[in-house]
Amino acid sequence: MAKNSERSALLDFFFRNKVAILFSLVSLLCLWISGIQVSFLIKELLTRLARNSFLVLALIIPVIAGMGMNFSIVIGAMSAQAAVIMVTYFKLSGVVALLATFALSLPIAIFFGWLTGKVLNRAVGQEMITGMMLGYFANGIYQLIFLVLVGSALIPIVDPDLLLSSGVGVRNSIDLTNTIKYTMDDIIRVPAVWFLVIIGVAGCVWFIVKAVKAKKKGEPMSVNLLLAILCAAFVGVVLMPGVYSGLMTSGSNRQPLTVPLFTFFIIFLLFLFNGVFLKTRLGQNLRTVGNSMSVANSAGINVNKMRIIAIMISTVLAAWGQIIYLQNVGTLQTMTSHESVGLYAVAAILVGGASVRKATNAQAIIGVVLFHTLFIVSPQAGQALFNNAQLGEFFRVFLSYGVIALALALHAWERVKKNKEDVEEAGQLPPGGDAEASAKS
Repeated sequence: MAKNSERSALLDFFFRNKVAILFSLVSLLCLWISGIQVSFLIKELLTRLARNSFLVLALIIPVIAGMGMNFSIVIGAMSAQAAVIMVTYFKLSGVVALLATFALSLPIAIFFGWLTGKVLNRAVGQEMITGMMLGYFANGIYQLIFLVLVGSALIPIVDPDLLLSSGVGVRNSIDLTNTIKYTMDDIIRVPAVWFLVIIGVAGCVWFIVKAVKAKKKGEPMSVNLLLAILCAAFVGVVLMPGVYSGLMTSGSNRQPLTVPLFTFFIIFLLFLFNGVFLKTRLGQNLRTVGNSMSVANSAGINVNKMRIIAIMISTVLAAWGQIIYLQNVGTLQTMTSHESVGLYAVAAILVGGASVRKATNAQAIIGVVLFHTLFIVSPQAGQALFNNAQLGEFFRVFLSYGVIALALALHAWERVKKNKEDVEEAGQLPPGGDAEASAKS
C-alpha cells in the first residue's frame, strides 16, 4: 500500500511537471550536442538569472487574478527606459542614479498600468492578445516621443551625448557606464562556487526535512527525496574538478567568478512578496476573482478594481525588473531593449510549468533556468547538427515562439484530460447523489 502511494505520488509529480521535465531533457540533449562546457553554461545562467528573474516574477499576480499572461509588461519596460533617459539627461550617477530611476519609473508605471487595466477590463477573456496589441500601440507612442518630440519645440532639451546629431530624437544606443551600469550588481559580490554550493545544500536540507515531516504524517515522501537527490547532484556537479576549476578561473584575469548577491537578494524579496501578498486580504480577493468573477461579484468584491490593481502591480514590477536588466547589461538600446521583454518572460514562465491559469514563484525561476539554458545552447547545437551558424540562430528564434505554442498545447491537453475525468467521475454517481444511494442501500 505504501509503495503504491509513493509510486502514485511520483507519477503525479511527473505528470504535473511534464512541461518542465520535457524541456529539461531537451536542454540536456542540446548541451551534449553543442559541446559547451558546464562551467561556461553556469556562468551564463547566473548572469541571465540576475537579469531576467525579476521580470518573469512580475507575471504571477495577473495570472492569479485570472488575466492570463500579461504581455503588456512591455509597457512597464518602456516606463523604466523613460526613467533611465531622464536620469541620463540629469547626469546622475551611482546609487543616486539607481534610486532616482526606480523613483521616476514608479508614477509612470502606475499611470500606464492603470490605463492598461482599464482597457483589459473591456476585453474580458481576451486579455493576452489585447495586452500584446497594447504593447505595440504603446511602442508607437514611445517612439513618437523619443524619436520625434524630444529635442523639438515641445520637449526642448539640449544634450549632444543624449540626442542624435540633428538635435531631435534620442540616440539609438545610450551607454550607462556613468549612470547605473553594475550599480546594483557591484554592491555585494560573492564567489559563485560557494553561492551555488550553499543554495544546493540548503535545498537538499529543505527537502529532506519536508520528507521527514511527510513520513510522520503518513504522507508520501518520494517526491521530496527525489528533489533532495537532485539538489545533492547539483552540488556534486558544481564541485566536479573541471567545473570547479572553470568557475574559479573565469575570464581573462583568471579570477574566481562572482555573483551579484544583492541583486539576487532583491529577487528573493520579490519571491517572498508574491507569496506573502497572495495571503493578504487583497491577495485573496484577487485569487477569488481569478477563480470565478461571478462568485467574486456575489461576495461584494469590485472585480474591475481588483483586475486593475493586478495589472498596476505587474506593470510597476516589470518597470523595476527592466531597470535591473539594464544596469546589468550596461547599455540602453532606446528603440529595441523593451521589444522582446513580454515574449521572453512569458516563454520562460511557461517552460517552468506555469499555465495561463496558474503560476508560482518556483515555476518562474525554473522557467528562467530552462529557457535560458536552451537559449544558450541551441545555437551551438544547431551549428553542430547542421554545420550552419545561421541555422543555429534561426533555431534560437524558433525556440522562443515554439516554446509558447508547445507549452500552451500541453496545458490545454491537461485541462481537457482533467475535464474528461471530472465528467466520467460525475457520471459514475447514481441519480440523486451519494446521500440517496446510501439511503437506498
